Amino acid sequence: MAASVVNKTAHSFDKTRLEALLNRRFFYAPAFEIYGGVAGLYDYGPPGSSLQANIISEWRKHFIIEEGMLELDTTIMTPAPVFETSGHVARFADWMVKDTKTGDVLRADHLVGGVLEARLAGDKEARGLAAAPPSEDKKKKKKSAKAAAVKLEDDVVKEYESLLAQIVQLDNYTGPELGEICRKHNIRNPDTDNEVGEPQQFNLMFTSSIGPTGQHPGYLRPETAQGHFLNFSRLLDFNNGRVPFASAQIGRSFRNEISPRAGLLRVREFTMAEIEHYVDPGDKSHPRFHEVSSQVITLLDRKVQESGSSQTIQMSVGEAVKSGVIANETLGYFVARIYQFLVKIGINPERLRFRQHMGNEMAHYATDCWDAEIHNSTGWTECVGCADRAAYDLTVHSTKTGTPLVVREALKEPIVTEKEVAEWNKKVVGKTFKADAGALQKYVEDLPESELLKLKSELANGSTTVKMADGKEFTLTPELLTIERKTFKQSIREYTPNVIEPSFGLGRILYTLLEHSFWSREQDVERGTRHQVLSLPPVVAPTKVLIVPLSARDEFNPLVQEISSKLRKAGVFSRVDDSNTSIGKRYARNDELGTPFGITVDFASIQKRTITLRERDTTDQRIGSVDEVIAVVSELVEGTIDWQHACERLPAYDGVQAID
Repeated sequence: MAASVVNKTAHSFDKTRLEALLNRRFFYAPAFEIYGGVAGLYDYGPPGSSLQANIISEWRKHFIIEEGMLELDTTIMTPAPVFETSGHVARFADWMVKDTKTGDVLRADHLVGGVLEARLAGDKEARGLAAAPPSEDKKKKKKSAKAAAVKLEDDVVKEYESLLAQIVQLDNYTGPELGEICRKHNIRNPDTDNEVGEPQQFNLMFTSSIGPTGQHPGYLRPETAQGHFLNFSRLLDFNNGRVPFASAQIGRSFRNEISPRAGLLRVREFTMAEIEHYVDPGDKSHPRFHEVSSQVITLLDRKVQESGSSQTIQMSVGEAVKSGVIANETLGYFVARIYQFLVKIGINPERLRFRQHMGNEMAHYATDCWDAEIHNSTGWTECVGCADRAAYDLTVHSTKTGTPLVVREALKEPIVTEKEVAEWNKKVVGKTFKADAGALQKYVEDLPESELLKLKSELANGSTTVKMADGKEFTLTPELLTIERKTFKQSIREYTPNVIEPSFGLGRILYTLLEHSFWSREQDVERGTRHQVLSLPPVVAPTKVLIVPLSARDEFNPLVQEISSKLRKAGVFSRVDDSNTSIGKRYARNDELGTPFGITVDFASIQKRTITLRERDTTDQRIGSVDEVIAVVSELVEGTIDWQHACERLPAYDGVQAID
C-alpha cells in the first residue's frame, strides 16, 4: 500500500497564525520580554534551540566533515585595529533617516523599498489587477493604510518597478542618492506620514573597550571571518603547508541594526556559519567540481538586473561556469553545495534563487559574489553569501602587521630567470647623496628592465642622469652604479592565496524554513478549524519520535521505557506524552512542533509486542514489532529511506489490534 497524498495548499499561508504558533510553542520570543524587550534581540525556546542545533549539526556534517575543513572557534571581542585594517570601521555602515517630528529612526534603503512596494500594490488594486494584501499586525495595518488604492501614471509605475528591480542594490547607494530618491518621490515615514530628514551614516558595529582603564578600544565582531584570516599561518602549518584548504567556524556575531522590525530576519545578535576556502589565485579549479556540475539551480545574474529585470534562469552549475556566468569552478562548487544543503534541511527549491551582485554592490577587490536568497512572506531575503574575496583580507593584515600571510610552495622544477640588477658602491653613494641616497637606490632598483638597460648603456658611455618623481635629478657614474645581468634560480614560489567565502545567516535560514514548512490540514477547511503542521524534515526536526501510550497505567511503563531506551541507543531523540488528553490531540500538538513520527503503545502492544508508527504529514499508520518499527524509524531519521519505502516494509494499520 502506497503512502497517502497530502494537499498542503488547501489553506493560504497565514503569517499571523505561524507567528502565534511559534510564540505559543516557544520556538523563540523577544528577549527581556518582562522588562519590555529590546528590538532585534530574541531568545530561543526548547524547540527553537533544538531546531537550530540540528541545522548546525547537519551543516557541520555537510561541510566540515564531508569537505575535511579545519574548524575554528575565535573570540567575539576584537581589538579596534583589526577592524580598522579590514575596513569595517570606515565602511561597515548603513544610511538612516529620522522622522522630522517624532525622531523615529528608519533605515533609508528599507524605507524606500517598502514605500515603493506599497504604492505599486495600491496601483494594482486600483487597476483591479490584485487585491491588497491582508494586514498581519498593527504595524502592517498602518503601512497598508498608506498603500491606498491609488492609480499611478504608467511612467511612474515603470520608474518604481525599475527601482524595485534593483532594490537589492539600494543598500549600496550613497546617502545623498537615497535622500534625492526620498525627495523626488515624497517618501515619508509610513507609520506617521511625517517627512524624513537627510540620510546620515551609522556604523553597525557595537563598540566596547578591553581592560579596566578603557585604553584598548574594541568591537563585538560583526562577522567571524577576521578570526580565520588572522590565524591563517597557523592553519596553513596545521595543513602541512598545502593549499587548497578551508577553515570553518560557527559562532555569534553582532550588528547594531538601525530598525530591526522583521523578526529573525533582521536582528542585532545572531549565529553565523562561515567558511574561508584558500585557493591558488592561478588555479581556481576544484577537484570535486564534476560531482556537482550537473546540479541545476535558479540564477539571477548581474546583466539581467542591470537591464532593470528580475527574470531568473535555470542552469546547471557546470554550464554557468563554462559560460562565465559564475567566475570559477571553486565558486561554482560552493554555490551548488549551498543549494544542496538548503534543500536537504527543508527549504523549498522553487523558492530559492542565487542572485549575483552587480558591479556597484561588490567590494572593489571581489571577483564575483552570489547570494542564496530564499523567498518568504517579506519577499526575497539573502540567507547565504558566497564571494570570491581575492587576496584582500590576507594582504591588508599582512601589510599592517608586517607578518607574511603567504604560501611558500616548493616547485617541482626550479624556474631559472635572468635579469638586470643594480649594484651600488654604497659607501660612495652615501657620501655623495647623503639623505637622498636611500630614495635614489629604491627608485633605480624599481625601474623596469627596459629602463635599467637604458641606464646600463648610458653608464657605459660615461654617466647618466636620473630624474625622480619629486623632480630631483642625480648624476650617476660607473663609480657609483653598475648594472649587471644575473641568473636567478627560483625553487620556492611564494604567493598570497585567494579566498572563496560562503557565509550563512543561520537565524534567517531557520525562520524561512519554518515558513516553508507551515501548513494546515485540508479537512479542516470544512470544519472551520486549523490543524497546523510544521513539516520539518526528520534530519532537523527538534523531536524525531513521539511515544504515545494509550493509557497511563503502570503496566505500560516497561514497554514504553524499553522503546525509549532502544531509540536512545539508536541515536534517535524521542519524547513520551502520557498526558490524559486524547491521542488525536497529543499528536496534533506535536504536529505543531514538527515531530515527524509517532509510536502508539496500546493494550495489544503489551501482549503482542507490536506497535504502530504514524507519519506526521499523511497521518498514515503502519504496524510492526518493536524492533522492526525502531529499525525503520532509525533509517527514516538518518535519511537512508523515505516514508514510501517504510510503507513497503511495514503493513498498514487498520485501526484495530485484537487482544486476548
